[in-house]
Amino acid sequence: MPCSGAKRTRYIILSVSVVICVFIFSRPSVQRLLFGACACGQCVSDIAHDTWFQKRYDPYAQPLLTKKNCILSNALYWWWQKLQYKSRVNYNAVTEMLFGIFPNEEDYSDAGPGRCRTCAVVGNSGNLKGSHYGALIDAHDLVIRINKGPTEGFERDVGSKTSHRIIYPESAVDMDNSTHLVLIPFKTVDLQWLISVFTTKHIDRTYVPVKPSIKANRDKVMILHPGFLKYIQERWLQKHGRYPSTGFITLIFALHICDQVSVFGFGADENGNWHHYFEQNKHHHNTGNHGGSYEYSIALKLHEKKRIHLYKGW
Repeated sequence: MPCSGAKRTRYIILSVSVVICVFIFSRPSVQRLLFGACACGQCVSDIAHDTWFQKRYDPYAQPLLTKKNCILSNALYWWWQKLQYKSRVNYNAVTEMLFGIFPNEEDYSDAGPGRCRTCAVVGNSGNLKGSHYGALIDAHDLVIRINKGPTEGFERDVGSKTSHRIIYPESAVDMDNSTHLVLIPFKTVDLQWLISVFTTKHIDRTYVPVKPSIKANRDKVMILHPGFLKYIQERWLQKHGRYPSTGFITLIFALHICDQVSVFGFGADENGNWHHYFEQNKHHHNTGNHGGSYEYSIALKLHEKKRIHLYKGW
């Protein structure tokens, strides 16, 4: 019997040890330490030996809103409500309806030493004109476009592939069935608009007229988490501007779902002008609610530190 009891004890100890090892080694932080952040060689999320990046990049930040994480703290809720304008809509009721319609998945949580996901973030700067970046952009695993940036007629410079399009109601456009619609919700009515687009189509105005309906794949809808916007504003931008621009939000989103990030169409053209590649109008980048110069300085710093590759087009 003593021998049997000793064997049982060793078996229990071994079983507990296996469980502990599985728990520890399944943690992303431990995997990164032992095996590397990804299979690319140079990986975005490898934060070792870079104090500047460590202070800004939170590997555990949750980019996407899901049913599991949609309950907001009072501080986060009121910060979010002040971004554009307050509404008396019941946020909890809206999110309950939201996840009855759209996917409720933690996409891109498969990061690890076996993955090498390359992403192109394509902004709308006029510096894309004449760049001939199209083939290079399309060669990436994911191509993330911003707002209304078109491809038709501009394929040589901006490519034709679109895996994700980042929008908000006021910048919405039609997209094909293979594209992920990624909504940036700056206010509760943006979530209501998204529901309406795929159901009643009755919301045609936020603070300005908006499209009551667009072509998009309901099964590929994603929604950024308000907490992710706050994280970007406070840790990355140090509260410069009222809230981050769509372009900068997209850049940081890419840092969290990709292993290597190439950035196109950010900044001024070769003459220092700020305009869209599909428009002739020129404007100053510091207007509105965003700290344009500061955002671009962060993009340049990320390029300098080899966290992204920033293509200037000239």
